Parts: sequence; structure tokens; C-alpha cells
Amino acid sequence: MSDPRIPTIDLRPWLAGDPEARAGIARTVDEALQTAGFLLVTGHGVDPALRTRIREAARTFFRLPVDVKQAYEVKVGGRGWLGPGAEANGYSEGTETPPDLKESLTFATHEPFEDPVVNAEWYAPNVWPAEVPELRTLCEEYLGKMADLEKELLSLLGEALGLEPDFFSRHMDHPTYGFNINWYPGTEVVGEPEPGQFRIGPHTDFGTVTILDRQAGKGGLQVWTDAGGWEDAPFDPDAFTINIGDLMARWTGDRWRSGRHRVLPPPADAPAEELMSLVYFGECTPGTRVESVPAPIGRVAYEPVDSHVYLRAQLDSITVD
Repeated sequence: MSDPRIPTIDLRPWLAGDPEARAGIARTVDEALQTAGFLLVTGHGVDPALRTRIREAARTFFRLPVDVKQAYEVKVGGRGWLGPGAEANGYSEGTETPPDLKESLTFATHEPFEDPVVNAEWYAPNVWPAEVPELRTLCEEYLGKMADLEKELLSLLGEALGLEPDFFSRHMDHPTYGFNINWYPGTEVVGEPEPGQFRIGPHTDFGTVTILDRQAGKGGLQVWTDAGGWEDAPFDPDAFTINIGDLMARWTGDRWRSGRHRVLPPPADAPAEELMSLVYFGECTPGTRVESVPAPIGRVAYEPVDSHVYLRAQLDSITVD
């Protein structure tokens, strides 16, 4: 945890409202997001037992026969089960990689929108597997905590740029957040990896902030920095791994970088390794206009974009036809 490029931030002084501590945390966040686009945060108050119970319930689902899981099958951006071969995240960088070696359960915003056009594209009821009834209650509790944590993080990001605290958070009143439970089984399930095949191929996330609860493993998360290239991500079992996505990088005029990362395939010396990640993708309220913060904060002035026109194009880019 000593790597200054990906520091660990204890949120407790921030949440306590200590002005001096908050200013120091904001400086650290700004510096870190300029290099790797990643942070670790502790002191978030989310019970580790809740994360454990979600994994146990999700594992029950993922271990079901394929024909049972297929009743919940969807394409990227849908709510349900993404089976093997559904995604290739490297596509978003223009790299023709083999499909990612994972399965996912995907959920999203639970409240419909008033605009029927927005509703048609960005809302559908979450589909909860009947075979694992406890999963819904656990995930809904977790997602409530993620929404609260996201608001705190966005306020912290606003202060880190010297902007008003709600500069980002005011655009999150009704976000189309996404939540993936990613299952990375061993080779007995996915087979031997093909050349250039990953559990998740190299990519950056698309939205504002991603809150990741991960497990350590040999075939685990790697992050890219200019100084070190691909490196194993630091791990703290008490911490969430936070990275910013493409929209936030645009918003800051590339002052902050979208955190590039990948998940390695099952390792040759531990082919049965099984990992599971809980991934909360922060997004904006549909129709948010994302315009680069001007200099001297921002470094590049991007053309303004509609947040969800941008997100749809990115989601389409990683879908395996």
C-alpha cells in the first residue's frame, strides 16, 4: 500500500468533516488520479459480511446447470446472466481479443424514469434468479450503500478539483448505475485460455466512478501506469478499489485519467483458481451534458457529449455478436 500512484485513503476523517484532513485527502486524490486513475478506500462502513453473503449466493447461481442459467440470459447492457463469450472488453480499445473468460450477473437502476423514451432505452425491471431468492435482498442492501458511497466520492472529487462539492453529484439524482457480479472460474469451467485471452481484456470503464470489491488472486486485477506498465493492483481486504471512467476523464479535461486495467486469465500454476468481483459502475442521470472543466484545471477541451449517447456507444463496442 506504499505505492504513491495508487494510495489507500481512509474515508473516516473525510466523513467526520475535519477541514484540514479533508483538504489533505483531496490533494492526495487529485495527485493519484492524474497518474493511474485508481485509489483504494477504507473507512467506508460497508460490512464485509454483506459482501461475503452476496458472493455465496451468487456462487450458488453460477454453479447451476447451463440450461437453468440460460433462462436469464441477456446481452451486454441487459439485466440478467451474461454467459461465456458474451463480452470482449478489449474491443473498446480496438483490440480483437478472444471473448472474456467470465460469467456475470448484471443489475441496474431499480426505479423507472418519467420520460418514456429514456425509460425504453435505459430501464427494465431487474431480473432476480428464483433459484437464489436471497440474492435480491442482499444486492438491494448493497446497492443502497453503493449509492451513498458514490455520493461521498463524487463530493470528494469535486473538492479535489477545487470546485463546489456538488459539481458532479448534482448530476446523479437518478443515475442508470450498473452492478455486475463477475465470476471468474478456473480452467475446468472455461477451458485453457487462448493466446491473448483474459478474464477481462484491457480496457477503461465508461462512466464516472467504479467501486470494486475484489478478491486477491494470481489471475487477478492488473492496472496500467506510464511509469510501470502493467502491474498487479494493490490489495487490501478491507478496501474498495476505486477507478474513474472515460466520462469523468472527459469531464476533467484529461486532468484525471480513466484507469486502464485488465483481469488475468486463470494462472498456469493455479488453474482451478476461482475469483468473484462485485462491480458498481457509477453513471449520470440520462441527458447529462458532460463538458470539460476549462483550464487551468482541465488540460484538453473535449466536445461536450450527452452522457448516455456516449455510454450506449461504448456498451455496443464490447458486445460480441
